[in-house]
Amino acid sequence: MERSDFLKKGLSFLGMAVLAPSILGTSKAAACTAAASETAGPFPTITPASLVRSNITGTRTGVLFTINITVKDVNNSCNTLSGVMVDIWHCDKDGNYSQYGGTAMQATDYTAQDFLRGRQVTDSNGLVSFTSIFPGWYTSRATHIHVHIYTAGGTTLSITQIAFPEGAGSVVETVNAATAYGYTKGMTGYTYNAADNVFSDGTATEMSSITGSLSAGYVLSWDAYVNGAVAAGVDDVAAEGQFQVRQNYPNPCTTYTSIPVALRSASDVRVSIIDIDGKEMTKQLMGNLSAGNHTLDIDTSTLPAGKYVFSVKITNLSGTFSQSKLFVKI
Repeated sequence: MERSDFLKKGLSFLGMAVLAPSILGTSKAAACTAAASETAGPFPTITPASLVRSNITGTRTGVLFTINITVKDVNNSCNTLSGVMVDIWHCDKDGNYSQYGGTAMQATDYTAQDFLRGRQVTDSNGLVSFTSIFPGWYTSRATHIHVHIYTAGGTTLSITQIAFPEGAGSVVETVNAATAYGYTKGMTGYTYNAADNVFSDGTATEMSSITGSLSAGYVLSWDAYVNGAVAAGVDDVAAEGQFQVRQNYPNPCTTYTSIPVALRSASDVRVSIIDIDGKEMTKQLMGNLSAGNHTLDIDTSTLPAGKYVFSVKITNLSGTFSQSKLFVKI
C-alpha cells in the first residue's frame, strides 16, 4: 500500500494530468488566518520530546536549508507567541522518512535513524529556526514540511504542513535538477500543489517564501498563525484548536455510523467518505452548525465492506480546516 493512501482527503486525483506550473499559486501565508489543519501521518515523529535540537540534518546530504518559523496568535491581534513548542519533520532528498521503513509504504528501512526531525521552543520573537537539507518529494505529494505546534503544557495549537512555491524558475525545480547535490529524481512525475490531496483545497495559509542559492543554501520563512486562546464552554476543543473529531460509532459499522464533533465556533460542515485508494465514495453537507458538541449521522449502507477514511471539513471566519479518521464497514 502506498503512503499516499493514508494522506488523501477530499476528491481523488488519481489519473489527473499534472497541472501546468503557471496556474499554481505561490502567494505567502494569508495574514492573521489560522493555518489549515492537516494530517500528521503516516510518519509522525515518535517521542518528539527526545529530539530537542536546531540542527536536524543527521546523516542526510543535500542542499543546505534553513527553516525559519514564526508563530503568531490569531486570538491576540496576531502578535508573536513565545514559549510554545514547534515540532517539524520532512523527507530526505529521495523522499524517505526516518523512524520508519522496511514496509510496503516505504521500502528503505530507516527505523533506527531520526534524521530530519526536531523540536524547538519559540523565542521572545515567536521564532524557531532549524538547519536541515532541502526536502525531496515522493509519489502523490508536493514538496512539504510537517509542523505540530503545542503550548508549554502540551495542548495542540496546530497540526499543519508548509507548502513550497512552484513553477518555472522556482527553488523546487532548481533543487530537483541539482544532480551534483544528489537530487536525481527531477520533476518527472512530480505532484504540484493544485493536484496534491493535502494542498488541493488551497495553500494560502500554508505557503512559505524561499530565498538563497544552491551554493549558499536556501532559507524558508513561514508565519504559523495559530489560535492561542480557547473559547470557554466548548468541551474538549482545546486539543485541536478550531474543532475536534472523535472516533465514529459504531465502528465497525453496517448501515450507519455517527461522528462526534465539537466546534469552537459556528461553522459550515461537510463529511466525505474516502476509500483507501483515495476515491471519494460519498459526500454529505451538514449545513452551518453552532459552536458546541454535535453528532453527525452518516449513511454507510451503500458502501462495500472494507476500510475507509471519513474526513470532516469545516469552514468558519478563521479559515477552512479538516480532520480524518479510519473506520471499518462490515
